[in-house]
Amino acid sequence: MTTPHAMTTPTHPALLGSLSSTAAPEQIINFSPGPTSLPKEVEAKIADIFNTTGLTSLAISHRAPEFLAILEHAIASTRKVMEIPDDYEILFTHGGGHGQFAALPLNLCHNASDIATYVVNGTWSIRGRDEASRYCTVQTIDGSAPETGDYTHFPELTEADIDPNSKYLYVCSNETVNGIELHRLPKLLESRKHIPLVVDASSDFSTKPIDWHGSNVGVLFACASKNIGHPGLTMTIIRKDLLGEGKASPLCPGVFNYTTNSEAGNLWNTPATFNIEVVGIVMDWLDSHGGIAENERRSIAKAKQLYEVIDNSNGFYGTPVANKAIRSRMNVPFNVKGGDEELTNQFLIESWEQGMIGLRTLTPFGVGDYLRASLYNGVTKENAATLAEFMCRFARENA
Repeated sequence: MTTPHAMTTPTHPALLGSLSSTAAPEQIINFSPGPTSLPKEVEAKIADIFNTTGLTSLAISHRAPEFLAILEHAIASTRKVMEIPDDYEILFTHGGGHGQFAALPLNLCHNASDIATYVVNGTWSIRGRDEASRYCTVQTIDGSAPETGDYTHFPELTEADIDPNSKYLYVCSNETVNGIELHRLPKLLESRKHIPLVVDASSDFSTKPIDWHGSNVGVLFACASKNIGHPGLTMTIIRKDLLGEGKASPLCPGVFNYTTNSEAGNLWNTPATFNIEVVGIVMDWLDSHGGIAENERRSIAKAKQLYEVIDNSNGFYGTPVANKAIRSRMNVPFNVKGGDEELTNQFLIESWEQGMIGLRTLTPFGVGDYLRASLYNGVTKENAATLAEFMCRFARENA
């Protein structure tokens, strides 16, 4: 139960977004939307790096043979685990997902008059669309509900909605804020199959298979700090026919130019050496734990535990996405008793004191109407069960 101090103190750390719970270290479960924790085995492997003698990837030159071996391994392991065909280039890029919001139109649109079509179904596709509009002519397929303006579904991709002259069609496969996920990428109608699909997979990459050719994926990018590594690195995967001299805008900086970085073997400028090694370690972990198919089964099982609590709570908990076919497995948004502020604060304090952190973080968008449990690779099925049990107990005590 909540202590009197916790109930009467409006500045409780849990309400300020603190991740420093007073629970014992072994009880801490990080449900933060990112950056977040990696699997315990991966974190132990990273710690081992610093227990060895000699230079680590934090210090070795990116031109040294020791790092070239690290780079080659990270690429090969990623290609194996994610079943990436040979006609795709794997790049480690800078600037996070926001960097790719600009890099995409600068690489795929030679002129500002070139058309790009954006499917907008939440916060991050809005940001990607708005950034692209600085460099190309953007057309929008709007997925908001007409009556409320909320993003609770994924729009149908009809022939009429997609300009045949589009240089690419952009989707965000998991909207972390809105709780919408494409469990499989869309396949375009025959008349639009010449248009490459561009995917922001920042928060769901490595949690399900990708039909690279079947969905006509042209570019897929994922910032590392959700599922595959640490902040400061983005994996960008490009179909090789989209590379080549003169394809990018003449305004495209070298640091963002896919062709430039591909031809330089990821070494046009200094890459994030340590972060690249971590990606390789994560991919090895995925490979040793059943690969991508088994990781998807884990993701489904984790999310199912929380959604079952929400759906069976007689309205005590609510979630914005009614369509179960597109509910996010990565980020489960939920409110407490219709958004009751006092009960929500009590929920946050009690869960925080028991080691469940990151359910509400302060962002540029405010705190939002919903709490979020993010279930990335660092969260186990047992961790998700702990939260589900707490939610059931809290509902019984406060219904």
